[in-house]
Amino acid sequence: MRFNEIGQQLRAHRMESGLKAEEIAARLGVSRAALYRYEKGEVIKLDTVKRLAELLKISPLTLLGIGVEYYNRPIGYIERIRQIEETADQILQVYGPFSYLVSTDQFDNVLAQAFEEVADQAGTERPMARAAAEQVLSTLSSRKRMYASRKPSIIAILPPATVRKFLADGVAGALPLSDRLRAVCREAAQREMEQVADLMESEPIGLQLGLVAGGDPNGPFTLLRARERATLAVNPFATDAGPAAATGVAMITGADDAVAAHQRVAENTWRDAIKGRVAAEQIREMIIAARRV
Repeated sequence: MRFNEIGQQLRAHRMESGLKAEEIAARLGVSRAALYRYEKGEVIKLDTVKRLAELLKISPLTLLGIGVEYYNRPIGYIERIRQIEETADQILQVYGPFSYLVSTDQFDNVLAQAFEEVADQAGTERPMARAAAEQVLSTLSSRKRMYASRKPSIIAILPPATVRKFLADGVAGALPLSDRLRAVCREAAQREMEQVADLMESEPIGLQLGLVAGGDPNGPFTLLRARERATLAVNPFATDAGPAAATGVAMITGADDAVAAHQRVAENTWRDAIKGRVAAEQIREMIIAARRV
């Protein structure tokens, strides 16, 4: 057994469950410190794995890293992607409207404002809502810091329909926000896409952005490649989805046939994608159109 991988799965599914570390430790009959050591890759008995799986309502095989992983809350998926990105050398993204790892700090700031406003509407559940928002924001920030230190190569293929929707709705478009903050979110979305256009035009080393040509792909997915393995992540959650978003079930797998099938789709989509200055001009035209509304 690879105990570090069991620890990663444990942490992601603990966050997915919404249970606090002390709650799981108490039910398991161990200290919170012991649970954290398991998450960091300390040796763990198979019987303990089985008991943890029961508490988290998942299969023991999932904790052992065997088969497909499923997540129905954004935080579990985001944490698991953060872990995989720690060793990824190449990230190939087929969804949009941008690549979070190279997004602006302003995006994070405006997203935090949106989460805070929604949490303030939660009444007696406000502390819990704020804690969930902070957990998501912290994990996203950790991903961005990791990218800045490691700089894996990124290819991101963005569907135009997703870009237009992002510009129309703004950051956190699915959340119920005040008119004032919604206007701020729309402005932030426009500035984010302006950066995307600039990056398309400048084509920095290790970063390639393009627009899907023709029809949009059926589903958003990411391929993450490390030296020894490749991972497919199918994600129904937008980067700016709220912590309580229930828009589907995310799936992560290292199955060779699944990876290969999606790799073929990604290669064909990238081959036909609109790139460089032409893509940048199309993005800027979308921004202008959004400002006219």
